[in-house]
Amino acid sequence: MVSPSLEKDDFSVNIEKNLSIERLQSQENQLTVSTILSLNPDCKDILSNGVGKVESLYNNKSIESIPSDSESIHYQKTYESEKWYSVTMQVFIPFMIAGIGTIGAGIVLDDVQEYEVFKQIKALFVLVPALLGLKGNLDTCLASRLSTHVNLGTLKGKKEIFKIIYGNIGLVQIQAIVASCLVSLFAVGVTAIMNNVFDYKDAMLLAASSVLTATMSCFVLDFVLIGVIFASKKFKLNPDNLATPFAASIGDVVSLMLLSVWAKLLYEIHEQYPWLLFAILGFYIFLVLPVWVLIVRKNEYTNKILTTGWTPVLSALIISGMGGLVLDHAIDQFKNFGVFQPIINGIGGNLVSVQSSRISTMLHKTSIKGVIPPHTKQWVAPWTALVKGVLPAKSARILILLAIPGQTIFVLTADLIANGRLTVSYIFVLTYLSVSLIQIMSLLYIAHLMTHTMWKFKIDPDNSAIPYLTALGDLLGSSLLMLAFILLRHIHEEYDPDSAT
Repeated sequence: MVSPSLEKDDFSVNIEKNLSIERLQSQENQLTVSTILSLNPDCKDILSNGVGKVESLYNNKSIESIPSDSESIHYQKTYESEKWYSVTMQVFIPFMIAGIGTIGAGIVLDDVQEYEVFKQIKALFVLVPALLGLKGNLDTCLASRLSTHVNLGTLKGKKEIFKIIYGNIGLVQIQAIVASCLVSLFAVGVTAIMNNVFDYKDAMLLAASSVLTATMSCFVLDFVLIGVIFASKKFKLNPDNLATPFAASIGDVVSLMLLSVWAKLLYEIHEQYPWLLFAILGFYIFLVLPVWVLIVRKNEYTNKILTTGWTPVLSALIISGMGGLVLDHAIDQFKNFGVFQPIINGIGGNLVSVQSSRISTMLHKTSIKGVIPPHTKQWVAPWTALVKGVLPAKSARILILLAIPGQTIFVLTADLIANGRLTVSYIFVLTYLSVSLIQIMSLLYIAHLMTHTMWKFKIDPDNSAIPYLTALGDLLGSSLLMLAFILLRHIHEEYDPDSAT
């Protein structure tokens, strides 16, 4: 049996060996860049500042981010010394604001069930979680990428900042157009298989509504996120704690309102003007999409993601679509299920996005891709990842404790707004809290394993982890909530506002 001290020594030797190799490669790259810069009279300022001072791939595109030993120790101590109340306060405010957004989404979803278009086109209920999940995935990935830029100190110079911003916005628009078309086809296809009915006009209506909703909501909310990130940078706050909660949930109510408005409007005119649906899709696919592709391909900050960032997004759509099937079934079985479904899904996605973004930034700051730093571990037990044992456990336990009062406030507020008075029983609240905590703890543990595993395989978690995690949050949240409603019905404690006294 090998002693822990020997294992630690072996690890230290391995990480030093990897760092030495990477630094040697980096020095070779810097020498090449220096030679090129010396031949370019326009780059004398850069050369005089020293290419060796470049700290990130984003500053010089051919140089990988490699923290020195002193930088790694400094960042590790920074995370270790981060006060619990500082993390709590930074997360709490956007968490509550985002919670209001999820409540609003629940109220809107409960109301739009009465729209004629939602009654006639059942595929819309399959579409809702997948489309909201898509928007959340794209926005949270954007927030996570920009937060990493801020924490690495690469947002310097107006020209570079502008290139990073418009490149990322363009990337999100491309992903929104393609993925929203695919998710609408998925919703129509699954519904057609289940009901043995297919109407191409319904498919076109869903596709047009999805594209309009995804592109408009992402475009507007991305600028809000950018404002939040730059404000946090100015006030020296950690954007990982602020931006991702906004991105994870506050857009749900906006997206759901846009979807219901566009679906209702297009439904009213699609029989009379069916060509309009083709015109909308043609405009986005053959005009808007190619323009954004040209812009993003020429942007060195996003061109790689354009070709490699599709697997997580498309995989997440399928997972969220399965959550949509659960919602479609639950809506028919349980009254007011739609009031609480966006809340449990939104809060779960909100909290796991914060944790994933924080872990990703920590790994970027303290190690190189492929090497797990000594202050954390890839494979750990749930207790170690969520309570005590590794560095990310500090924020995990804060997020879990924050979820308890947060979910209680949100579920009571949603019930009060939906019915004008409190109608939930204490048994309902306890059951809801139980399933929401199971969901959140499961997501946080999966986030730890997934983010570290991606880093081990040299995959950037900023681009890949969050789509899977938020999609799993949608599926877990909807499934666990439906199980809670089934249990409550079985013990004769079913949520029924009309019978409450």
